[in-house]
Parts: sequence; C-alpha cells; structure tokens
Amino acid sequence: MLCWLLREQGYAVDSSDTTGAVLTQLDRNVPDLVLLDAQASGVESIAAYLRADDRYRDVRVIVATNGGQPDGDSAPAVGADDWVTKPFRPAELVTRVRAQLRTRRELIEAREAVTAALEEIRRAQDTSLSHQQLVDILHDVTGELTAAEIYRVLTRRVARALGIAHCSVILAHPGDTTGTIVAAFEDPSLANLGIQLEDYPEVVAALESERAVLIEESSHLESLNGAQRRDGREPQFRSALALPFTVDRQRAGVLFIQTELDDRALTGEDAEFAELVLRAAVAAIRRAQALETTRADNRRLEALATTDPLTRVLNRRALVDRLSIEVDRARRFASTLTLLLIDVDYFKLINDTAGHLAGDDVLKQLAALLADAVRRVDIVARYGGEEFVLILPETSLEGGLVFAERLRERVASRTFDIGAEQALHLTVSVGVATFPSARVESVEDLFARGDEALYRAKSGGRNLVRI
Repeated sequence: MLCWLLREQGYAVDSSDTTGAVLTQLDRNVPDLVLLDAQASGVESIAAYLRADDRYRDVRVIVATNGGQPDGDSAPAVGADDWVTKPFRPAELVTRVRAQLRTRRELIEAREAVTAALEEIRRAQDTSLSHQQLVDILHDVTGELTAAEIYRVLTRRVARALGIAHCSVILAHPGDTTGTIVAAFEDPSLANLGIQLEDYPEVVAALESERAVLIEESSHLESLNGAQRRDGREPQFRSALALPFTVDRQRAGVLFIQTELDDRALTGEDAEFAELVLRAAVAAIRRAQALETTRADNRRLEALATTDPLTRVLNRRALVDRLSIEVDRARRFASTLTLLLIDVDYFKLINDTAGHLAGDDVLKQLAALLADAVRRVDIVARYGGEEFVLILPETSLEGGLVFAERLRERVASRTFDIGAEQALHLTVSVGVATFPSARVESVEDLFARGDEALYRAKSGGRNLVRI
C-alpha cells in the first residue's frame, strides 16, 4: 500500500522485508530516502549501516513507530531524521517525505556551494598572501550561526583581514530607495538601521548591475560620498567597494567596504578576497535557512498530528501520550495528578435544534473556555464528540474537586454564541479521578474511574461533579 501511495506521487519505490535484502538494495542503488519500521527485525543494523557509510550521508531516514515519538536512546531513533506513527495517515506521510526530500536537496546544494567556495580558496592559495586568513574567515562564517550572526562575523573578519575601518552589510533590492544596515564593523551594536540609498551611489550601482563596483580613488566617481558632496563638504572616504549578493527572493543586499582618506586604496585583489568570503557566507545563510525551514515543517507537522482540528486543543492520541508521561512522573516523584472527564449535557439537542455548525461553535467556545481556565502546566484535550479531558498535575483529589466545581459554575454562567444573534446556556457533567488512589494504578485505571464518575454525574441529574 505504501509503495502504491508513493508511486502515485511520482516516486520510484523499492521495498524489502528482510535485512539482507535491504542491504543488498542499498549497495546496488543509493536511495534518496529510506522508510524503516521501528518494530521490524534488524532495523537497528540497517540504521547503523546507513550512518556508518559515507555513501549514504545524504540519505534521509524516516522511522515508523506504533506509538508516539521513539525513545531518543533507541537505535532506530539515533539515525532518524524524522518519524511518523502508525496507522499511517496518507497526507501526513506524503508531506513528511516531501519535506525530507526537499531538505536533502537544499543541504546538498548548500554543501556544494560551500565546497565550490573552498575550492576557489584553495586555488587562490598559491597567489594570495592572505590565504590563511581566508581559511580562518571561512571557518567562522560557515559555522552553525544564524543569518544575523553570519552578517556580523562577515563584516568583522573582512575588515580586520583588509585592515580597514568601515565594512557593513546593507539589505536592499534593485529599485529600492531605502535599505537596511544589518551589521557594521565600525559599530557592532548597530542593527536594522534604515538608510537612503541615494546617499550610496556605489550600492545602487551594484544592485542594479548585479556586479561588483570598485572605486579605487574617490576622484574616479563624482557621486562618491554623495551626501557630503550635496552638503558642500569634502569626501571623507578614499575608495569604496560594493559587492551584491542574493540569499533568496526576500533577502538581497550589498557588502559595502570603504577606506578613509589616510588609508590605502582598495584593489582588485581586495575585491576578489571579499567576494570569496561573501559567497561562503551566503552559502552558509542558505544552509541555516534550509535547516530552520525543516525544523519549522516538523513543528507544524507535529502540531497537526497532535491537535484536534476543530477545537485546537490536544486530540485523543496526544492525550494518551501526555497522560502516560504525567502518570510516570507522578509515580516517580510520589506526587498526585487529577483527571477531569467533562461531558456537555444534552449536546445532541443542540445539534438537532440549532444544527451541527452551531454545535461545532459551542465546542470551540467551550474548548477556549477550558484552555483559559487552566494553568500552564495543565493539559486540555478533546476526548471525543462532546467530551473533554483535563489533566491537572500536582493536584490532589480535594483540589481537583474544588476546581471542577468552579469550572462547572463558570460554564453554566457563560453565554455561548451560535450565530444569527442567537445565544444559549449549557451545563456540563464532570467525573473526577486521581492517581494514585484506590483501584487506580495505571492510565487505563484512571480513565475507567473517571468514566464511572462521569456516569454517576449524568445519572444523578447532570450539571454535577462526582468522584
């Protein structure tokens, strides 16, 4: 079924159900992505084999599990780039596969760009006296840094290598009238300073031509130091260099270098040096951006997998995972936790009289009310239909009863808007159970006792709290 699903998306797919067959296929044809079953025999050896051989360094690995996220110490999880739970949801699986393949492509492109920059540096070593500086700078600007940090390192290291006092990064696009200085060697505290580009003709020329602009002497360009000339002052800089760059559709700019009147003039060799470093910095920024995009995709997918789409609180599957964690924590630290099982009274009547859309509105408003009423450490989840569950860590039975009564009263006093200038009042019945207590030694026991308490609240007349 998985092969059919992925082939329908345009992928070439092979499958194997034995370790030997998988290793044989890997040796014969290096794949882009491998989907492993965490419960399959030999999956640990396959994961270790992939990560031990440099041929497979670009192969992305997704691990399929039967429950929540795999234990970080387990062998399959060590080599996994992502994980997905069974039973598979086709849309989620395809999205995760696409995200990992996109990440693979972006990381390869970024590495190739860095490799190309390194190769250019190596070729320049025999003819440049500053080759060691280039290697040192490249090491700095290609580390695990954010874009803002890379810009600051870039200006600092280029300025020191060239022995100049003015080096900055200006973000702008061709045709812009304003730009933003995001880093400047002469003022490390400066960030996001808006400027008028008409005062920087070299920057404008570099942006429009998409080529480096080198002014070796101020007399060579009448518009150099435009702001000073318009004010009738003498130019304060001897030479200038503007190197354009493009990170992506949203970010482009110029590395801008100036020397003072008493300094030496910038040369073509300086421009080559700065351009090599700039290329490496841009490649590093793209790599950092690709990694952050992947992390954001994974966070979004995790939210989709654990959130109820209607009420935006945790869904049942995520609830069971979280409750298991809280029960284990309570057992380990000899503390208590209380579970509230909440059911809307006569909810079917709302659907029958006002319609299912009105019922959905009521559930969304009730979920928001519950989320607003709890502490940051508490957990709110939709258990199913019109039932919600609240998990209250570090809360005794007495404290849970007090909170449940207050919550029941708050719901009863609330007016729920169902559209068309209609409003209604509703009540809830609440079952309360605590771990640990009599007949409660596990997650299943806790749910069972909460369900029994809810039944007593319902059969006792509704709009009640029972234990």
